[in-house]
Amino acid sequence: MGTVVVRNKTKMVHEISVDGHTLLSDEPEPEGDDEGPDAHELLLAGLGSCQAITLRLYCERKGWDLGEVTVTVTNERVGNGQERILSHMTATGNLDEEQRERLEVIMGRCPVSKLLKSQPEMIETFTLVR
Repeated sequence: MGTVVVRNKTKMVHEISVDGHTLLSDEPEPEGDDEGPDAHELLLAGLGSCQAITLRLYCERKGWDLGEVTVTVTNERVGNGQERILSHMTATGNLDEEQRERLEVIMGRCPVSKLLKSQPEMIETFTLVR
């Protein structure tokens, strides 16, 4: 797995570097300039792409026709500080009901889904450089 490095560029814009790839994160106006997705959107994008890739790999191994895939991921507050992530995938392939049901299970087993569901321990440190 790659190491992610985030550096402040301007105001709320941050440059994200991952193994030679670069993208921007920002906040919507008025806090930021909306030059990139915010942190929540990046998290949801990571989940959606992981699910799509996991299903693509699974279908290729099985010889199943997944077709074109679209994953829509949203989150919502459900009360008492709790949040829910909703992920919905559509595919244009030629799949029967049994295959569709199996893929729904596999979708929830992608590495990012498993990470989020496991509620990993987080260790956060801060160093002040002078």
